[in-house]
Amino acid sequence: MLDGKVALVTGSTSGIGLGVARWFAAAGASVVLNGFGEPEEIDAIVEGLRSETGTTAVYSAADMTRPDEISGLVNLALESFGRLDVLVNNAGIFHVGPVDQVPVEKWNLILAVDLSSAFHAIRNALPAMRRQGGGRIINIASALALVGAPLTSAYAAAKHGIIGLTKVVALETAEENITCNAICPGNVWTPLAEARITEQVKTHGLPREQVIRNLLLAEQPNKRFALIEEIAAFATFLASDAAASITGAALPIDGGWTAH
Repeated sequence: MLDGKVALVTGSTSGIGLGVARWFAAAGASVVLNGFGEPEEIDAIVEGLRSETGTTAVYSAADMTRPDEISGLVNLALESFGRLDVLVNNAGIFHVGPVDQVPVEKWNLILAVDLSSAFHAIRNALPAMRRQGGGRIINIASALALVGAPLTSAYAAAKHGIIGLTKVVALETAEENITCNAICPGNVWTPLAEARITEQVKTHGLPREQVIRNLLLAEQPNKRFALIEEIAAFATFLASDAAASITGAALPIDGGWTAH
């Protein structure tokens, strides 16, 4: 499906980003990884992709708060493979707290990582995509890009911004065989979700299943976590030639959350 393609996935050393990178590699793409992790962990991920799929993978520790390093990340893809076909803006961080208690530095950090990094990556990737005659941009947003929720001001603001950015880029590139879409997951089963469950069990003294159903999945009508593989499979489709007419869309994978 992605044979001969080159994909760059930010925030791809764990969670959704790593899942997407693995699916891309399995579909035949060469992959540029980015994110945090111990050197031995990163080496294992890169070697795992190579051995499992036969594809080529490279890694950059580029800091998503630094525009110059984001530019260098895109250049790494071009220098390593000579092209860039798919850009997935997945890097993100989260903070919970009332809007009047969010530290200013936390607000600035979340907007830098969750929103501005996507702008910088797209800005640097578009010239290469235009030269080669096409490309795919996929922004990992959130159900909170479509609805609000208490205590999520910075995250929800950044993800709402991602939807606006997605639409504008889609319109600006609509005649150039470049698409730009946003995937909006609800609750996804990741190591972070497991940590949140453990924390809530301790905080509220409730049974694990009650925490999952009545707290974490309170807004998700199907009462189940989406799997990383579901997000990755959808991203792989959006990256393929079969999705050439899908652009400017905010596409929920949220168990009905935003159907309310």
